[in-house]
Order: sequence, then C-alpha cells, then structure tokens
Amino acid sequence: MDDRSETELLRLLAERVGIAADYYDIAGRLHVTGDDTRRAILSAMGFHVAGRDELAAELKNWDDRPWLRGCEPVYVARSGRDAGSWFFSAPCEPFRESSMVVRWSLRDEQGMLCYERIEGPGLAVQEERLIDGRRYIRSAFAFPPDLPPGYYHGAVFVQGGVVEQEATFLLIMAPERCYVPDRFLNGGRLWGLSLQLYSLRSERNWGVGDFRDLADVMDWAGRKLGAAAIGLNPLHALKNAMPYHISPYSPNSRLFLNELYIDVEQVSECAAPEVQERLADPSFHARLDELRRSELIDYDGVARAKRTILEVCYEVFLRDNFVGHEPDLEPTTERGAAFDSYVNGEGDSLLRYALFQSLDEDQRTAGVMRWMDWPEEFQCPSSDAVREYERRERRKVRFFLYIQWLAAEQMNVLVNKSVNVGMPVGFYHDLALGSDRNGADGWRFQDVLVLEADCGAPPDAFAPDGQNWGFSPLDPLRLRETGYKFFIDVLRHNLRHGGAIRIDHVMALFRLFWIPRGMPAAMGTYVQYRWEELLAILALESMRMKALIIGEDLGTVPDWIRERLYEAGVLSYRVFFFERTSDGDWKLPGAYPAQSLAVVTTHDLPTLSGFWEGVDIALRVRLSGTTGEIEQRWLDERRQDKARILAALKVEGLLPPEVPDDPALIPQMTWEVTEAIHRYLAKTPAWLMLVTVEDVVGVRDQVNLPGTVDCHPNWRRKLPLTIEELMRDRRVEQLTAALRSWRGSE
Repeated sequence: MDDRSETELLRLLAERVGIAADYYDIAGRLHVTGDDTRRAILSAMGFHVAGRDELAAELKNWDDRPWLRGCEPVYVARSGRDAGSWFFSAPCEPFRESSMVVRWSLRDEQGMLCYERIEGPGLAVQEERLIDGRRYIRSAFAFPPDLPPGYYHGAVFVQGGVVEQEATFLLIMAPERCYVPDRFLNGGRLWGLSLQLYSLRSERNWGVGDFRDLADVMDWAGRKLGAAAIGLNPLHALKNAMPYHISPYSPNSRLFLNELYIDVEQVSECAAPEVQERLADPSFHARLDELRRSELIDYDGVARAKRTILEVCYEVFLRDNFVGHEPDLEPTTERGAAFDSYVNGEGDSLLRYALFQSLDEDQRTAGVMRWMDWPEEFQCPSSDAVREYERRERRKVRFFLYIQWLAAEQMNVLVNKSVNVGMPVGFYHDLALGSDRNGADGWRFQDVLVLEADCGAPPDAFAPDGQNWGFSPLDPLRLRETGYKFFIDVLRHNLRHGGAIRIDHVMALFRLFWIPRGMPAAMGTYVQYRWEELLAILALESMRMKALIIGEDLGTVPDWIRERLYEAGVLSYRVFFFERTSDGDWKLPGAYPAQSLAVVTTHDLPTLSGFWEGVDIALRVRLSGTTGEIEQRWLDERRQDKARILAALKVEGLLPPEVPDDPALIPQMTWEVTEAIHRYLAKTPAWLMLVTVEDVVGVRDQVNLPGTVDCHPNWRRKLPLTIEELMRDRRVEQLTAALRSWRGSE
C-alpha cells in the first residue's frame, strides 16, 4: 500500500506533469507554487486529484502509461546526426522474450512505405517492470540512418509475448537549425518597415487598411525605398466586433486570415451589374465616406459594409461558376474549379472554421454569445448535429469558405508581388500566442486546449499582481499525444504568407505561465513543454518554407532558453527601449547580438514621440488616478532615461553639436533625435532592423495599452497620413536613404 501523504503525492504528480515547483520573477524573487495551484492545474488537465486515493491512482497510471502504450508518441532525430534509438515495451511471460517478434515500419507523409524491419526472435531486454501482476519488458531498436527531413509515421506490431500488441508513433527528422539566408551568415544586414495594416488610410479604402493598400505600400517600399521586409500585425481571423473582438492578438482563429482586409472592389465578382448597382447606391456611398473620414476605425461599420457587398458577390459567384443544387454543385469554370481546389486542399480545418462562423452567427442572433453556451449537440465539432447542420446550411457555410478563399487569393498575390519588387524577406508576420477561447479555434481544438486555465505573466514592476491574458493554454500532454498536429498546422498556415514570422512570447515553446480559472494571476505558475520536440518542428517547417523565425523573448526569459533559441537559429527580438546595461545606460550598438531583429518600440509600448513627451505617463496617471509623489517619480525617471539616450547618441557621433545634453531643452521629439535613434539601431550588427511607420511620422499615441479594453482606443487608431501622403513625405525619404547607406538595400 502506498503510504505517502496526500501532499507528497500531489507534488510528485505535479512534478511528473511538468508543473514548476517554484520560479524566479524578473526581479529575482523566488515564488513557490502552492498546493491549491497544483491541484487546480492538474484538475484542469483532466487528472482526478480530489483526495489521496485518486492522487495515488493517477500517479500509478502516469508511471505505468509508457509501458502500457508500448512506445513514446513522438521521437526526434536530427539530420546529419546518428538517428538514435527508440524503445518498445510489451507484456511478456518470463523466458518468453526469446520467441517475441516486433514488426515495425515507417511511412512518409504521403503514406509511402520507406522502412520496414523485423526485430527478433531473441530480443535483448533493456528493462522490465511488473504492472498489476503482469511482466513487461522493454527493448531498444535503432532508427534507420540517412532519412530525409520530414515526419514519419511509425507502426508497431508485436507477437509472441502474452498478447498481440499494436502501437504508433511519430518520428520527426529535423534539420539542426531554422532557416537563415546566406546573406545574413555572410555578414549582410537588412532593414524593413513595420506597420499596423488596419491603420493605413487611403483615398479608396473602406475605412480600414486592406490588401490593396498593402500592395501599394509594398511596391513603394520595395522599389523606391529599398526595404527588405514589411512587418505586419497578426493577420489572423477576427470577429471584428467592438470592443472585445478587435485585438489581432486575441483572434478568432490563428489558422485563417481576417476577411476585413479583403479589397472588395478587387474581387472578380464585383464587376457584375448587380454588385455595381449596390455600390452606386447613394446611401452606401455616404456610409463609405463616413467610414473613411472617421479618425478611429469603426470595425462593426466596416464589417457590415463589406459583408453587404460580399454576399452579393457570393451569389454571383455561385451563379456564374457552378451548376446544380445544394449540396452537389459542380464547377463549370476555372474559377469555380480553383475554389473547389482551395477548399479541398485546406481540408477539415477550413470546413470547421466555416461551420463555426455560421453556427456562431446563428447563435448570436438568438442572443447566445459563447459556443460553450450553445445547445449541447453543437458544442462538439464532430457531432451528428453539426454534420446535419452542415448538410442543411450548406449554402451559408460555403459563403464563409468563399470569403476566406478571397482573402487567401489576395494574400497569395501579395506574396508573389513581394518577390517581384525585390524584397529579400518579404512579409514579416506576427504569430499571436493564443486565440479567444470563445472563438473558432477554442471550439475546434478542445482536444488540445485547457479551457479551465488561462495563461499570462508572473508579477513584475509593471504588473505587481501579474497578468492574465485570457487565453486557454495548450495542454503539453495532449498536444504530444496528437503528434503536435495543431502546432504544425498553425506554423504552416502562417509561414506560407511570407519570409519571416515573429512568434509572440516565444518562451511558450519551453514553459508557459498558467493561471487556474477563477484564481488571481499571482497564484499561477509555470508549466513545462517538450521544447526539443517543438523546436524540431519549428526548424523543419522553417526550412521547408525558407522563412526566418524571430522569437519575441522579452520579459522573464531565463538565459538557458535564449541559448537554446540561438542554437536553433531563432532571431532574438531586441527593443531599443529595453536594451540597457546593469546601471541603466543604453547598450552600445555593438552589444546587440547579430542573430537578432532590432526595433525601437512595439505595439504595447509608447511610440518614440509619446515616450519622449511622456504621453504614456500622463495616460497611466489618468487611468490609475495616481498623482503626487508617484507621478513625479515616473517623470524624474523618464528625464533620466532621455538624458541617457542623448548621451548614448552623442557617444556614437549621431547628433549635431548644437543638440543640447539636457532633455528639458528638448520638450518634444525632434527629427534630429528621431533620425539619430534609428541610425543608432542601424549601426547594430542585428541581421534585421524594422522601422515603425508611426515613429517616422511622429505619432504620439501608442497602438495598444495592455490591460485596457474600452478606456483606450486600442487597435483603432489610423495613421495621420494617407498612403498617398506618406509616399510624398520627406521624412520617410530622408530616413530610408540613411538606412540604405548604413545597412544596404540588396
């Protein structure tokens, strides 16, 4: 009988699962994980932990599981190295191992048999274990050498023990590192523009930046300015409903694109007479004019306007490209066949996304806002009720397939255009950490998401109570059992649209701060992930798509994690505001690592002008009600920071002599200081540098204020200039000419 205490069993099980016993915050303070937190996280992961007997049973099951399963669900091997071995366990009566035979094979991603082997009779026993009175033995078998990089599906069949046994596993044969272009390895340094796509103004868009605007910016930046990349906010699908569903970092789905970016007038069906008649309606014209003139983006208004026209386009599309009746429509044109090919190629993930969109719209009309509150039969994506809904509402479901196809069609044109204008990197996309638990991914991927937990960040100077980001974390155990299919799909869907991605909160590949639902963030703790396997997948997918990987490694990131990311070829994300020495001075340009991307600021921080003028401090004071001594301390710290920036710029000889050392004599950001800071970053050995458009044109207000929803216009601000005006702006020409001189324009 197990005589260990309940507390000991709880802690042992938490340790096995990967729940950290303690952690150090960014200030070096030790936080010890409480037993209530351990129990809540284990429960959220599906373990039965109410009492001592349940804990003992779960711990035994955990220790026995690898033996009962037969083999690990995932193995990793690296190209150019010894592929190593794998272990298989099976029940076997004493002295019967000499007659056991293990047949195993590997098939590639196309299902082709590429290796087959019979082991035994006469297996060498590496280890044995008694489970519920039955003897199990474990043997090791070598993987074949020289397998090309890829995913291999292993199948195992055992005869001659106690009972016949079958098992499966995934072998990931991965390159050593992620993709890095030779130009960087040979000392090249490039630069690009960073922008929030939705914020672009133009004389023709419908009140939000769209793919046509992006094409115009890309043509200008690539051909005229010599930019190597265009950095973008996440383009993930959103619900586009204010105020809670407009953040690109809390998407509806990370697999698909935001249909709000579709340039409706570029859609082929838009030329049809019935669509043109709707566009010509005076009241519709008035709506568009109002949306364009608005200083803030009206997401609901833009979404309604685009939906109105796209619904008419859809009817034209079905009429002109298909024949037959639902659900048996047959394409009659190349365009119809292209749509069918896209839908078939995207497979079940796209269909489930479209089903969610249709179901969600129906339920919201009935006043039900969360899929967890839908009728029970619709809460499971594979239920009979959902299949019947798909059959019954086929025409409506296909509409959501259609508009996602339009978005992908326009995005693919842009990817090709980035090559044609000579951009070595092209698009640099941001990959959000997670998605809205009430969105399409939350519904579709319940099998790998932990819906009874949130993720966030531990307490720090900016958030003394910690942060709760409201995302459901991925379950590292279930993710692994499913062969990381969801993680692979997310990477593939995002890597295909450009030459680089920035992984938001890249530390989540190693560990993620979990907060049991209903508990304060300060009671959370870290949960570990199989980083070797996740990095192997990242390297493989990066190499296949020839895409750079940048890891957003800000905040509480242990040195050993940065070391592993460096070894994997992941670029570090270096923000000028944060690159300080231990005494608070700004690091010199030469102190930046070469394998990095350098930026002045981020969407969650003040703009350059806002930082200099203390706009963020004034906002913090207004929202928190803080005045007096604390406000004065913040202002004093900011004056000191600005003085240190000026000193660093002067050391590098980047400021004219007449620029004063005292920041009090520079109350507002000047062009000389703006240009000098960008030249400072341009001097770093960082392989890539991005220039934020807002900083070049002097925007004072930051894009997003973390921790707020409707008391700050997050994700709604438009640029003060139209694209047409931006292309004529002398500041942009002057700065990019300097960047071409400092970093090249190849």
